[in-house]
Amino acid sequence: MDFNFSDWWDSLSTIKQVYWGLAIPFTLIFLIQTVMTFIGGELDHDGSADFDVETDDGAGFQFFTIKNFVGFFTLFSWTGIACLDSGMSVSQSMIWSFSAGVGMMVLMAAIFYYFSKLSDSGNMSVKNAIGGIGEVYLPIRASRDNIGKISIKVQGSLRELDAITDDKKDLPTGAVVTVIEITPNGTLIVTKSK
Repeated sequence: MDFNFSDWWDSLSTIKQVYWGLAIPFTLIFLIQTVMTFIGGELDHDGSADFDVETDDGAGFQFFTIKNFVGFFTLFSWTGIACLDSGMSVSQSMIWSFSAGVGMMVLMAAIFYYFSKLSDSGNMSVKNAIGGIGEVYLPIRASRDNIGKISIKVQGSLRELDAITDDKKDLPTGAVVTVIEITPNGTLIVTKSK
């Protein structure tokens, strides 16, 4: 049996031609986006600019992106085709296809929003060291006489941070210390652990 595209196309009603006219290109774009996402490429950078912004607080809930529009028209068109093929009226198929398209946009926006919340910024907050126990790496002299260093685990990573002490005795290399406070410039204030 030979398939003749023009005969098939001419046999479709106008609304089915609209649905098929949307389904074919948007499905191809959707498949390309999906493959590119899994192999590490990006077609549209999630609709955002290709540079970093210092005041960027994250992706946020992005509803109107190119990926979401592609998802909308892909599901909209296939739902419309399925509804018409199952015998629904044009108005019913329009309602169902529009609802499915909007649902797809909401789902994709929510997925990207929650995935962006899972990422770690990688920035260490020195305040998370308060109460932590570390080991003196470079000696710390008594009464804030110098700035030494301690090795301490902060936010899951071992770090070497500047430290001072108010203790009356020097803290030699290898001494176990507890962080009790942070100076305004981020230096740890430590005391010998008991």
